[in-house]
Amino acid sequence: METYVALLRAVNVGGHAPLAMAELRRSLEGLGLRDVRTYLQSGNVVFDADDAPSLERAATIEVRIERDLGPRVGVRVLRAAEMARVVAANPFAAEPGVDEKALHATFILSAASEGDFGPATEEAFAAAYRAGFEKPGLPAAEGERAAFVGTPVLATPVVYLHLPHGYGRTKLNNAYFERALGAAATTRNWRTVRALADLAVGQ
Repeated sequence: METYVALLRAVNVGGHAPLAMAELRRSLEGLGLRDVRTYLQSGNVVFDADDAPSLERAATIEVRIERDLGPRVGVRVLRAAEMARVVAANPFAAEPGVDEKALHATFILSAASEGDFGPATEEAFAAAYRAGFEKPGLPAAEGERAAFVGTPVLATPVVYLHLPHGYGRTKLNNAYFERALGAAATTRNWRTVRALADLAVGQ
């Protein structure tokens, strides 16, 4: 038996893909998932299940939600240990004086084409960031920082963000990274990431 975290893309954000969490829990319980619990209203689920490949389980959840509740939403599934590694790999979280409210994580759900977001992508991302605030660099405002950590370090690639001016004002948002990386993505604030990691290990 494993504990998993499922991150649903764009649920209950700006009126997109409205889902009631109680209905979502019932739908996933219908798949045989156990101890299904949700966190907040934006598509964060923790559950227990028999061991299975995460991508396969994510696809099953996507199909089930569409069948039971209507919208087809992207899903990324991570084991509890993988979620813990996401927390540990944040290069900004341990810095002195960093406000947790300024930290976010963008999870890459799927690539537009087959292939791995490995060292080559990580190197290209770092080069784009070093290029500065204008194209071909990242559209970061002064003080904003972004770091890409891909596979095999993490089970799913993550862009870590330090946004001292707030997520609502940045151009380094979910839509930007979906365009830049050619992949579906979903972003969480750091408090939510840590809370899900804690829920997955029973804290």
